[in-house]
Amino acid sequence: MGSLHFCISPEFGAAVRQIDKSLKVTNATLAKVPFDLARWESLAYAAEPLPEPYSNDSTQWVFNGHPIGTSEPLQVAVVRLLGYRWPQQGQDDLGDHSDVDGIVCLPAVAGETPAEERLRGLLTDAYSHPPMLPDFERYRVGDYVPTTPVPIGTGWSAQTQERLLANVGFTGRTLNDWLRDGFFTQHCKLFQNRPFIWHVWDGRKDGFAALVNYHKLDRRNLEKLTYTYLGAWISRQRDERDAGVAAADGRLVAALDLQKKLTAILDGEPPFDIYVRWKPLHQQPVGWEPDLNDGVRLNIRPFVTAGILRSRFTINWNKDRGTNPDGSERINDRHFTRGEKQAAREAAQQGTG
Repeated sequence: MGSLHFCISPEFGAAVRQIDKSLKVTNATLAKVPFDLARWESLAYAAEPLPEPYSNDSTQWVFNGHPIGTSEPLQVAVVRLLGYRWPQQGQDDLGDHSDVDGIVCLPAVAGETPAEERLRGLLTDAYSHPPMLPDFERYRVGDYVPTTPVPIGTGWSAQTQERLLANVGFTGRTLNDWLRDGFFTQHCKLFQNRPFIWHVWDGRKDGFAALVNYHKLDRRNLEKLTYTYLGAWISRQRDERDAGVAAADGRLVAALDLQKKLTAILDGEPPFDIYVRWKPLHQQPVGWEPDLNDGVRLNIRPFVTAGILRSRFTINWNKDRGTNPDGSERINDRHFTRGEKQAAREAAQQGTG
């Protein structure tokens, strides 16, 4: 504790500059700074406890997971709606809004209300019951004070919604407009092209679209998206087509094409397969059975290949730097058939049997 109190004190910076006055101070220099450990331990025991780690940046693990107090309230609200939890997220009144299966359709489908209404309900509760924010003066280190959160306001209102939408470039538009046309692009940018909420759609603004939580998108939930939610939408479009509703035929064609592509991802035949560079062939996924520990970059490839995500973002499967232990290149863009993977599994089982 004594060394920590010294490091966050103004004296530490002055001591560093006595050793090195350059703009770029190396780690080696920091380790050479002398200090009186006994003195600083005494000061640490006499001081108030250090505050708990805090950040209003939703990309940081110490973020508390509440839309109020962050610079990206709409993004956080959608992520909460999809059932994601930050490691430091506490208990609040928003848990009841979290979707169990991590699939939220933009239109009303299969008995569920549309995403816009669900998001507005979460935001209403969030702004009606704001969390206790930390005393930022306790975080002062020298002349640095962490960024103060955005104003909380006095509750949810039409004006609050307008302000939040204006902040994300959707002035005069609706939450549904932003969910449909803005959320995913901004989500990819915020989380540095590793999106964990995926916007799957059929290519039509009046068609089927759903937000899915990648962390919950196992085979069962992808089947649910493909056959339950999208299946219900397809049935509705057939009925409307037969009733002569305008554009229903076009929506039906687009939805059937999306279902075909999702089925191909479930099957996992090239080019809609997953390849994990560091795993032997017998451990490669057969069909859609992703290992979350392999990361978004590898598991999202079938969806990017199928062209069913709302917008493009910067991601590739070029070879990684360096070489494998056997000296071979670290190639990521490879494809194997289900038959090749299953044969490798069978051979591995026989070898250990």
